[in-house]
Amino acid sequence: MHYISKILIVMAVMLVAQNSMAQPPTRKVNTTEKKKGSTATSPQVTERAKSQYPGTVTPQEVDWKREVYRTLDLEVEQNASLYYPVEPIGESMNLFTLLFNNILKGNITAYAYNLDGYESFTEENIIAPKQFLDNYRIYYEEQNNTVTVGKSDIPSAEVLSYFIKECHFYDQRTGTYGKRVTAICPVLHRAGEFSSEVTKYPLFWLNYDDIAPYLAQQKVMTSSRNNVSAMSLDDYFKKGCYDGEIYKTVNMRNLAIAQYCKDSTEVKREQERIESEIDDFHTNLWNTRTVAEIRQDSIDAAIAAANDTIPGNEKKDKKVSKRKAGSEKKATEKKKSNNSGNSSKAPRVSVRRARR
Repeated sequence: MHYISKILIVMAVMLVAQNSMAQPPTRKVNTTEKKKGSTATSPQVTERAKSQYPGTVTPQEVDWKREVYRTLDLEVEQNASLYYPVEPIGESMNLFTLLFNNILKGNITAYAYNLDGYESFTEENIIAPKQFLDNYRIYYEEQNNTVTVGKSDIPSAEVLSYFIKECHFYDQRTGTYGKRVTAICPVLHRAGEFSSEVTKYPLFWLNYDDIAPYLAQQKVMTSSRNNVSAMSLDDYFKKGCYDGEIYKTVNMRNLAIAQYCKDSTEVKREQERIESEIDDFHTNLWNTRTVAEIRQDSIDAAIAAANDTIPGNEKKDKKVSKRKAGSEKKATEKKKSNNSGNSSKAPRVSVRRARR
């Protein structure tokens, strides 16, 4: 009996050894990588985390959509969260530093800023990180095909504005109205070597869906009065905490506002008109009027605005206003003359005193 128990123990040891030797090489490699990954100091966004990130893609089949481009001036108080701190302090960093580091690591892809100003997220427009560094004279060190840039060499202090593409849409199937940012472009403000005149260089376009998982991990301060008040960069854009002026819309002629407006006054008026159209659509969306009626109102407003800009209409309006003013003046004078004539024809009234 004692001999049988020894045999069973030996067989059990042999089975354990056989299982350990039969472990697939890929499993061993994965186990080793997990152990190495556990000692990493900075968290990385895995492919699984990206796939589980809540989708923010604009629905393709919508009943109404308006896309506008805005410029965000980082010197405005409401946009300061995107600029400070200029250099990283601990885990805190500004938007450009976060984007710049992830571009160098190959986590996100940068796309060229074309002359027409539109973004194109295609393979032929991809910019290599080294090419970008050479184009804008950013100092870097290269070793073993790895490019590194020091904290002080990142030009985050010169990125003083951003271009963003904003999409407003209404999905009648779900009865929802949405607004979201779809693309971001950092703009470098750099003075010339022999002059103090500042030139703006749009650096590259980034697809917001590509950078959203990284923005969700980075917290920024949102108030100078309450330093505890903070939110993620993703929430900052989703909630529309930024303040920016519209400089372009998606239109058939592919023109920016400054290209079809004569001066700054007309540009400002056009920006207010576009903002008003978007706000009116959102406000009247759940009104008793139908979407078709709202669309017709937009068409009528566009026709009226076009008629106002046709030469000769201003003279006609002036003539009509003069005619109205003249007719009103004649009517007033006639009324006065009638009142004076009626007063002259009125019967006299005599009052007699009673004798005492």
